[in-house]
Amino acid sequence: MSDIMRPIPFAQLMDWILTENAEKGSIFGIRKIVRHEGGAEPIFAEKIETPFGPAAGPNSQLTQNIVASYVAGARFFELKTVQVMDGEELSRCVAKPCIVAEDECYNCEWSTELEVPQAMAEYIKAWWACKLLARELGLGDPDGFVFNMSVGYDLAGIQSPKVDAYIEGMKDASGTAVWAECRDWALANLDRFQNVDADFVNSVSPHVSASVTESTLHGCPPDEIERIATYLITEKGLNTYVKCNPTLLGYDYARERLNGLGFDYIAFDDRHFREDLQWGDAVPMFRRLMALAQERGLAFGVKLTNTFPVDVTRKELPSEEMYMSGRSLFPLSITLARKISEEFDGKLRISYSGGADAQNIKSLYGAGIWPITMATTVLKPGGYERFSQIAHVLEGAERKSTVDVAAVVALDESVATDHKYAKPIKPAPAHKLDWPLPLTNCFISPCRNGCPIEQDIPAYLAAVDEGRLADALAIIAERNALPFITGNLCPHPCGTKCMRAFYEPEGAAIRASKLKAARGGIDELLATIKAEGTQAVPGAEGKNVAVIGGGPAGLACAFFLTRAGAKVTIFERKESLGGVARHIIPAFRISDEDIDRDVELCRAFGAEVKLGVEVADVAELKADGYTDVVVCTGAWAPGHVGLEYGDEIDVLDFLAAAKSGLDLSTLGTDVVIVGAGNTAMDAARVAKRLPGVQNVRIVYRRTKRYMPADEEELAEALSEGVELCELLAPKGVADGVLTCDVMELGEPDESGRRSPVATGKTLEVPATAVICAVGEKIEAGIYEAAGVQTDRRGRPAGCETGVEGVWAAGDCRRGPARFVDAIADAQEVARKMCGVDFSKYTAANVRAGHESDCYERKGDLRLGCAGCQKSSGCLGCATVCEACCDVCPNRANVSITVPGLAQHQVVHVDGMCNECGNCAVFCPWSGRPFKDKLTLFWSAEDMGNSTNQGFLAQPDGSFLVRLASGIGAYDVDDASCGLPEEVRLTIKAVRDSYAYLLAK
Repeated sequence: MSDIMRPIPFAQLMDWILTENAEKGSIFGIRKIVRHEGGAEPIFAEKIETPFGPAAGPNSQLTQNIVASYVAGARFFELKTVQVMDGEELSRCVAKPCIVAEDECYNCEWSTELEVPQAMAEYIKAWWACKLLARELGLGDPDGFVFNMSVGYDLAGIQSPKVDAYIEGMKDASGTAVWAECRDWALANLDRFQNVDADFVNSVSPHVSASVTESTLHGCPPDEIERIATYLITEKGLNTYVKCNPTLLGYDYARERLNGLGFDYIAFDDRHFREDLQWGDAVPMFRRLMALAQERGLAFGVKLTNTFPVDVTRKELPSEEMYMSGRSLFPLSITLARKISEEFDGKLRISYSGGADAQNIKSLYGAGIWPITMATTVLKPGGYERFSQIAHVLEGAERKSTVDVAAVVALDESVATDHKYAKPIKPAPAHKLDWPLPLTNCFISPCRNGCPIEQDIPAYLAAVDEGRLADALAIIAERNALPFITGNLCPHPCGTKCMRAFYEPEGAAIRASKLKAARGGIDELLATIKAEGTQAVPGAEGKNVAVIGGGPAGLACAFFLTRAGAKVTIFERKESLGGVARHIIPAFRISDEDIDRDVELCRAFGAEVKLGVEVADVAELKADGYTDVVVCTGAWAPGHVGLEYGDEIDVLDFLAAAKSGLDLSTLGTDVVIVGAGNTAMDAARVAKRLPGVQNVRIVYRRTKRYMPADEEELAEALSEGVELCELLAPKGVADGVLTCDVMELGEPDESGRRSPVATGKTLEVPATAVICAVGEKIEAGIYEAAGVQTDRRGRPAGCETGVEGVWAAGDCRRGPARFVDAIADAQEVARKMCGVDFSKYTAANVRAGHESDCYERKGDLRLGCAGCQKSSGCLGCATVCEACCDVCPNRANVSITVPGLAQHQVVHVDGMCNECGNCAVFCPWSGRPFKDKLTLFWSAEDMGNSTNQGFLAQPDGSFLVRLASGIGAYDVDDASCGLPEEVRLTIKAVRDSYAYLLAK
C-alpha cells in the first residue's frame, strides 16, 4: 500500500547521502547544513552541542528524518514512541491523512507505524549516519548529540519482550544485526570518505541511548505512571522524563486561556481533565521520583507537554478526536512550566515541547528550560531547515543549570500581549488556488494568481529588494495603473495566497513594497513615459473613448487605453479626480499627495479631462464622435438599514462631509455604525476622531468572525476604542436609543456564514446618530438611458454590457468592490476593446539563475532584525516552490533538476510515504502531492496497490509507467517512445542523476 513506509537499507541511505552532498551540496534536500564549532554541554553522562531537536513524532520516525534534523543543526533527538502495538496492527488504527499543520497543528497519529524491531533499526542506522557525517563533514563533535527513547503506554507493554528488547538494544546495540550491517558497510566503504578511517568506525559507541521519555495515554492512573517511571529508573537504569499533559492545569483555566487568545473555536470538554493525572497526585509523585533517581545517580525530569486532545468539529482530520500542538499549545505548556518551576523552586528539570520555535526558543533556553524539542514548526514551509535558523539564534546563549523561575513567570505573562499566540480576529481566507495540481511543472506564484490583476509580484519584489525602484514601478505599472492607491489601501488578496503567510500572518511585504517602489520610482517612470510615449497596439487605432467617471476605475481605463494609443477623455462630475479615494476614504489612510501621483501617472499618456461635467446619456457622447463609452460611475446611491422608525445617515454622505471639514457636531455623543465592511470601519474611525463624540459602536447581526471587513481594518478600529456590538439587528431609533433584536447564529447560508436568527429578545444601545454602512448601490440612470440590461442589483452583464460600444468598469459594474477589482475591469476593457496585452514582465517572475537566493530564504522566520525589515521576504515560489518537499517529514517528495526543462521537478517516492497528508496542506494548488505528483515506485507490489501516476524501473532497463492514459513499458532514451516529454525527461533524470532514489 502507498501508506506503508519501507525502511531504506543502510547502504542505500549512505549512498544517497554521500552522492547528494558531493554533487549538490545538500543532504535529503537540506542545504543549510550547520557546522557546530562552539563546544558541547553535558546532559546525563553525555553531551549535546545544541539543546534542541525533533520531538517524538513524524520528524523522528525514520533514519532520513533524524539525519535531516542533524545536518540542519539539531543535537537532541526524542525518538518516536514505541509501544507493544506496532506495524500493520497500529497502522489500521491511524486514520489518514493524520496531520494538518496549517496554523496550530492537529494530528491523529501516536506511536511509530513501523514494527518495533524496524524502529530500533531506523534509530541505530541514524546513529551511525550522524556519527559518520559529523566526522566526515566536520559538523561537530561525533559524540555531541543524544538520542532519547520514548516508550509507552503501560507497564505491561513496556515490559513485553518486544519493547524490552528495544530498550536493551538501544542501551547497547553492539549485538544487533543492524549494528553489524552499519559497521561493516562503513569499513567496506572507507574509500568514500576523506576523514573517516577504521579506527573511527571501530570507536563508535554502541550505547545509542541512556535516557527515556515515558509517554502514557490520557486517563492513565497516577500509580501506573509512577510504576513505569520507577521501573525505567531502577530496572533499566535510564535517565527518565515523565511526559505531562496540559490537563494538569484544569479545564476552567485551559478554556479561559484559549478563549482569551482567540482559540475559542477549539472544542473540548472536561473529560480528560477529570481522568488525567491531577496536580495533587503529580507533585508528591515527582518528589518521590526525583529522590529515587538521585539515589541511583540518574536524572529525572518532566516533559512539557504532551499534545492536547480536542474534538474534530470542522472535518480537520478523519477522526473524532485529534491532538493539538503548536502556537496554541504554547500558552498552556508555558503556564504549566511556570506552575511546576514555582512549586519545585526551579530544581525539577524541564524538557520542553509545546509550541517552541525560532521566535521563543532563546527565551525558553534563557529560562533554564532545556532540552527543547519541536514538531509543528518543522512541519511548515522551510521544514527541517528551520532548525538551521534556531541553531544560529542560540549561538552564544548562556546555559543555566536550573530553571530560572522569574524568567519562566515573565515568559508566561508575556503571552497575553504577544500577537504570536493570538488567533487573528477573523478566519484566514483560503490559501489554495482553485486549480488541480499538475503532474509536472508545478512551480507557481500563488500571490500572482490570488491577485485580481495578476500583478507580477515576484518580479517587482525582487527589484525592490535590489534597490531598483524605478524598474519595480515599471513592472507594477504594466498591470496596475494606481500603485499609490493600491500601495496604501489594497486589502492585498495576494497576501492570503503567499506561502510565507502560512506561518507569518502578514506574508511577504507585497503592499508595502509596492508603495516603496511607487514613491521611489515615480519621477523616473514619468520621465521615461514622456521620453518614449505610447506603446501603440493596432486595436487602439481610431479609438476615441469617453470615460464617464474619474474615480479609480475611470483613471485606470484612461491609463491602459491611452498607453495603447487610444484617444481618451475623462468626464468627471466633481471638481477633482480620484473618486472614493479622494472624496470618501479618510486622510489618515491615504494622503491627497499620493492620490495626486496616481492621477498624474494615469494622465501621463495624454488623457484629456473635463471636470464638473455630469453625463446623463451615452447617446450624446456617441453623437459627439466617441467610438466607445466606458461607464465608471461607481456605486454612490445610498444603502438602507431598513429601520422601522427613526432616521439614518448614509455612510458616504457622512464620510464626504467629514473629509471636507463640515461641522458634524449634531451627531451627538453616541454614534452607532450599522454595517461590517471596510467602509463601516472607516466611518467608525472617523467618528471616533470627531469633537464631541464620546462613544462609537458598530452594530452587527453576526459575530466578528463573519464580518466582511478586512482583518487589519477591524483590528485598527478596535484598537482605537471602537466598540463592537455583535449579534444585534437594528429595529429603530428614537430618543437617543437604538433598539435591536438580539440574534444568535443558526445554520450557515450559501456564503458559508452562519445565518443570524432572532431570539425574540431586544437590547437598547445608546445612539444619538445612526450611520448606515450596509452597502452602496449603483445609480441606474446611465444604463437605463443606454438600454443596458442589468440584474436586480443594478449590475450589467460584465465589462461588455451587451450594447455595442458601451462598456462598464468598477463599482458600477460589480457593486461596491475593491480598488484592485476596478483595475481588473480596466484591464479587461483595454484587452477586449483594443487587444492590449499585459504580459510584458510575466517571464521575469521566474528568476532563472537566482535559485540559490530562494533557497537561502527558506526556513527563516523574520525575527524583527534589521536585515529582515530590509527584505520583502518573498520566497520566490515561481522560481523554487518545493513546499511539499520542505514539509514532508519523511523526505518522500524530492526536487530534481531535469535537463531540458526550465523548472525543477518534484518526484514523489512511494516507499518513503505514510500518507500523513502534510504536503497537501501546504501545496498552493488544490491537490495532494502524495497522490498527484509523478511517483517513483520501488516494487511491483507497491505500484499495484497504488493509484498514483508513476514509474517503476524494470530489470531490462526500461520503465513501467502508469499515466492517466494507461500503463506500459517505455524506453526513456527514445524521444518518440510515446511518453509526454516532461515525464520522459523526468524519469530519465532520475535514472541518470538520482539513481540513489531507485530501489537497490
